[in-house]
Amino acid sequence: MQNKSIWLETSEGLRFPTLEGDIKTDVLIIGGGIAGLLCLYELKKEGIDAILVEANEICSGITKNTTAKLTVQHGLIYDKIIKKYGRESAEMYFRAQNSALEEYKRLCSQIDCDFEEKTSYVYSLDDCKKILREYEALNSIGCPAVFSSKSSIPLSFAGAVGIEHQAQFNPLKFLYGIARELPIYENTKVIELRDNVAITNQGKIKFQKAIVATHFPFVNKYGAYFLKMYQHRSYVLALEGAPDVNGMYVDEDMKGLSFRNYNGLLLLGGGSHRTGKQGGGWQELRDLAKLYYPRAKVVTQWATQDCMTLDDIPYIGQYSSKLSDIYVTTGFNKWGMTSSMAGAMILTDLVRDKKNDFASVFSPQRSILHPQLLINAAESTFNLITPTVPRCSHLGCALKYNKQEHTWDCPCHGSRFTDNGEVIDNPATDDKKNM
Repeated sequence: MQNKSIWLETSEGLRFPTLEGDIKTDVLIIGGGIAGLLCLYELKKEGIDAILVEANEICSGITKNTTAKLTVQHGLIYDKIIKKYGRESAEMYFRAQNSALEEYKRLCSQIDCDFEEKTSYVYSLDDCKKILREYEALNSIGCPAVFSSKSSIPLSFAGAVGIEHQAQFNPLKFLYGIARELPIYENTKVIELRDNVAITNQGKIKFQKAIVATHFPFVNKYGAYFLKMYQHRSYVLALEGAPDVNGMYVDEDMKGLSFRNYNGLLLLGGGSHRTGKQGGGWQELRDLAKLYYPRAKVVTQWATQDCMTLDDIPYIGQYSSKLSDIYVTTGFNKWGMTSSMAGAMILTDLVRDKKNDFASVFSPQRSILHPQLLINAAESTFNLITPTVPRCSHLGCALKYNKQEHTWDCPCHGSRFTDNGEVIDNPATDDKKNM
């Protein structure tokens, strides 16, 4: 079975030149996934001098493996935000995500990217009270939500909260559509940032401001992102011969299932686990597909991973209080489509020293005092003192072998390597160490 997303199967890619020599720009964007490309697009739309550099090819990392749901509904996030930060913060989070959704709708009306409006649902198999709290939270901040106990997926759930007029699309068709005329340099790897200069493998780039959009931030000295985030891996099967679920469904439990359709296929997601840990993977999904859709055929399969923050809210803003000219957009907690767009819109304001109404909610400088911090610290400490080899080239944690995908994965921060030791996913930027 080929491990290749349906988006790669159905999209015709673009190629961009490699940087040659030294250049200057007002804003440098590092990372050519959806977050970086949207930042570049929004900045150029405002007439800002900006360029983007990507170490490999654009959309070659996590972006190509998303399930591509465009929704303001990010699990049961609104009830959580109200409890942690208050109703005003929850309303600002919603308004930021809704602005992002509206920008997608505007852009997708001009791009052939299989855009479809759908109702989005978050369900719980066994806890209706959670769903009702989220339903009340959404309506209290001005988002018209509906409660449902009926389903077109093959699961009996206690309840679901739905939001109409959300959407789904083909993310690569969309991104190739907006990237075509943008100033992008591929195969241009940033090795170091110092004194408003990016040192790359192809030359130096002098900048006034920079945005780090590399999925997991790669500058370790500042921001403590290695403590503030971990990565979570999940899997997808594309099934032929399964029915249309007439919407987008996701379990409120991070280890549960997600459902959406694309061009006659059902995309069944799940099998999740912390990167570097054991999980159900594709085998769990195959077993469930046989149970729920016995006549369906697996067309292709793929996997992805997401940066998870301490409080389920992305980090968008100044990289660190000590780096006044560097910004970051990361930690999308499995909801990178609208959060990437929200990040692009916020950062377009911040790099121009313009006030943004939503920036405070996403600030990377907010409190880190959350229970997940202790879990992240304990996981890192344990794997740092584990004496086995090979080691991760990021901060030296012991790697774990992933039998399903034949990779070496880091349980500390989520870096991944091939059998031969070549780096696949960051924050590591170099191949693994045998020590």
